[in-house]
Amino acid sequence: MSQADVWLRGIYEISKALTAPARLDITLANVANILPSFVQMRHGAIVVLDAEGEPEIAASAGNPDTARSGTHPTIPQAVVDEIVATGTRLVIPDLGTSELFQDDLETYPSGNSLPIAFIGVPVKAEHKILGMLSIDRVRDSATGSRYDEDIGFLTMVANLVGRTIRLHRALTTDRERRVDEQWIPENSRDEDRTDPVPHPPVKMDGIIGESPALKQVLETVSIIARTNSTVLLRGESGTGKEFFAQLIHKLSRRRRKSFVKLNCAALSESVLESELFGHEKGAFTGAISQRAGRFELANGGTLLLDEIGEISPAFQAKLLRVLQEGELERVGGTKTLQVDVRLICATNRDLETAVVNGDFRADLYYRINVVPIILPPLRERPGDIPRLANAFLERFNKDNHLELAFAPSALEFISQCYFPGNVRELENCVQRTATLARSRTIAPSDFACNNNQCLSWLLWKRADHSHSGNTGDERTRSNITPIGSRIPAGRFGTAQDNVLPHTAAPPNDPAFPAIGPRLTERDRLIDAMEKVGWVQAKAARILGVTPRQVGYALRRHGIEVKKF
Repeated sequence: MSQADVWLRGIYEISKALTAPARLDITLANVANILPSFVQMRHGAIVVLDAEGEPEIAASAGNPDTARSGTHPTIPQAVVDEIVATGTRLVIPDLGTSELFQDDLETYPSGNSLPIAFIGVPVKAEHKILGMLSIDRVRDSATGSRYDEDIGFLTMVANLVGRTIRLHRALTTDRERRVDEQWIPENSRDEDRTDPVPHPPVKMDGIIGESPALKQVLETVSIIARTNSTVLLRGESGTGKEFFAQLIHKLSRRRRKSFVKLNCAALSESVLESELFGHEKGAFTGAISQRAGRFELANGGTLLLDEIGEISPAFQAKLLRVLQEGELERVGGTKTLQVDVRLICATNRDLETAVVNGDFRADLYYRINVVPIILPPLRERPGDIPRLANAFLERFNKDNHLELAFAPSALEFISQCYFPGNVRELENCVQRTATLARSRTIAPSDFACNNNQCLSWLLWKRADHSHSGNTGDERTRSNITPIGSRIPAGRFGTAQDNVLPHTAAPPNDPAFPAIGPRLTERDRLIDAMEKVGWVQAKAARILGVTPRQVGYALRRHGIEVKKF
């Protein structure tokens, strides 16, 4: 039988093994065991890489004579990287002279003085490198010149293996999709059944409440979680943007993959680039090894970019390319990596104003603002404050082995507080009050604001004193209203300093910022701007006017906008 007939028979046997109903690792092991029957070899190996480029499956085999001597040698990572990076064959006539095998020569004993040759070819499917196939054998005069013929046969086998790997992964993905499609409608039916009856408190991994504003957000989250659309979470600091990002991931088809998060405001531009894209060894001082970036770590899963509005314009262009093309290069590298990531961005900045001012790229804004979700501040869901307070106290009791409880009057008292820091400030308030409580039952007198020790209230009070000529006694005698009270649009922007109408609140209540009924338009405007961190669009929503009217009023009153 000619050598061509032998290889044809080999392709037939390997095809039967690849199409047999079995797990992928068993299928590849069967193929590796078939190879010695058709190719002269000592050892053979098939290495399959995962999405991060790490070995996922490794199947090896050898002829009976060498298999008796012990375990099969492993392929050095340097060899795998060389074949995968170049995407071409690798032929080494003598392993003893190759730098790639210097650290692993002890695992390749030859048993005689003849050199050992190595042949490796990439495993491809649709022009994508999925792994490698290799053999090694003792090089003698009979086999020394047969590299090209063996490479041709191994390349055909590698192509068949690549298509089988791609098919197995496609079937796995389709199976997971069908499971997800069955899982989501089942949950939807459960929600439909509970809608007509009184709804119990909604609690999803730290998200607690049953206010209409929160229910609307949760409904939106449950809908968009089924897709891969980019989400932009917007809201004030402390509204739980990270919790909602995790909820979107856990309700999505990507929940079995990684959820990776990164705070963009905490890192400089150079460090941020390395964190997101990764870097190669030697790319910069201190880069002692290759490192995968957050995009690679989140491949197949979800990536949360918190404080997206804080990145520099120069880095915005680099990020835009990844979002548009789904590909990147590590810092200091030239290899293009494909990534499949569901992106969730979060910010408390006014991105529209940033785009107008040239601080944020318009094309990046449109790329990330696909599905915006505005998270309600705590003042818009006062009914959830007692539930959140009880949940925080329960956690405090568990961590400290205590049995504290709120008196009904305490819950009623805390429900009237303003909490400009939202849920985060409420949690801190509960912990502080529980720590200093004098008995097992927390009363209104235990709260810091009843003892003039509420730092948040003092912050707003000092800001109010610095922006108004009214004295503290005048404010004490006045009715007090929260900053969040709306101002009719028609009363804003007139030539006179109108005294704007307000909603009265209990007098002398330290839970609200000190704003009296005699405050002028200038005072109300400064208070609103202070509350939202001097973001004009947010202040406009609070005051019930347009951002343009707010900007006009700031210029007319000569108020300098603070920049943080």
